[in-house]
Amino acid sequence: MTQKRIPAVFMRGGSSKGVFFKTEDMRVDGEERDRILLHALGSPDRYGRQLNGMGGGVSSVSKAVFINPSARDDADVDYTFAQVAIDQPVVDFSTTCGNLSSAVGPFAIDTGMVRADGEMTLVRVFNTNLKSVYHAHIPTRNGRFDESGDFSIPGVSGTGSKIGLDYLSPGGASTGRLLPTGSVVDVITLDDSGDFSGEFQVSCVDSSTAGVFVAASRFGLTGAETVTEIEENPAIMETLDKLRRKAGVLMGMANSTDDIPLGTPKICLVAEPADYQTLAGETKSANDAHVAARFLSMGQVHRVLPLTGAMCLGTACKISGTVAASLCRAADGDLALANPSGVLPVKAEVTDRSGEWVVDKVTVYRTARAMMEGAVLVPDT
Repeated sequence: MTQKRIPAVFMRGGSSKGVFFKTEDMRVDGEERDRILLHALGSPDRYGRQLNGMGGGVSSVSKAVFINPSARDDADVDYTFAQVAIDQPVVDFSTTCGNLSSAVGPFAIDTGMVRADGEMTLVRVFNTNLKSVYHAHIPTRNGRFDESGDFSIPGVSGTGSKIGLDYLSPGGASTGRLLPTGSVVDVITLDDSGDFSGEFQVSCVDSSTAGVFVAASRFGLTGAETVTEIEENPAIMETLDKLRRKAGVLMGMANSTDDIPLGTPKICLVAEPADYQTLAGETKSANDAHVAARFLSMGQVHRVLPLTGAMCLGTACKISGTVAASLCRAADGDLALANPSGVLPVKAEVTDRSGEWVVDKVTVYRTARAMMEGAVLVPDT
């Protein structure tokens, strides 16, 4: 059996990694496209390691991106994101990746889709998954992306240049409404979750992605728990997925819990900040953050924060009455979100206009780097 070669670049964007393709190099139907992505990333893998592909066994590094010049007047390039499940033959296009969105501009510049302009180049990106536009401010030098700098982000060793991402009017990205249920708090009842059966207060917010926020204390947690402590408690993990699916139906994302995608809505445990140790062993003080968060992504606890989830949490913290807002310390400027890898700043511009909450913009900062370019090899069947 021979293998097919498909031009690609392996890139890190923020705290995620993925395989980047020019859309023109993947002119195949949806079934064949998904087959290629599963082979490229090494899924499904019942061992959970994706050793037979480019993935790394966790959701944040099992991703793919397609980019092409845009025909829209308000965008330079189109960006399509694919989340590849690890242990299932599933490729999910229902959401986007905020972390990898930081690498879209560098890819577009270095492949000639966008011309660099001085030391900072604006790349306007249309995300096809959520039908939304964001602006990426990309450091450039000598006509190419300049990845060198002294800016660092939680979960990534080393430093890089500071990439600014402005998400414009991100409310309703997945459902069409910032508050998909019309309420800042909803009550969901689970009758089949053992010790956790009963009522749960949740807040369903859709800003950059659809998110479900529930207090960590409802599960007897403080918000300072490690990834392992949460993932090794099957009762908590199963209950969180049941909640996520029920909330998804409540948000109008599907008619039944079985039809809710694996990647969206995301669910997040929130708590008041507490002292804790990061995955790197660094001690963080409760005073370093405004709120503590533990996100689930594709059935795993995210090692940092999914960036779209962080933007959704930042928005939720600015909406009075939500579960997130009730546990968040007051902040005039950027919100500091404590997560397993450190503290992430997010700026959300949210206002109450005559009784209706509106999010004008959410700004985050990332680094990015191309690590390998060439071709991925997949069985040619």
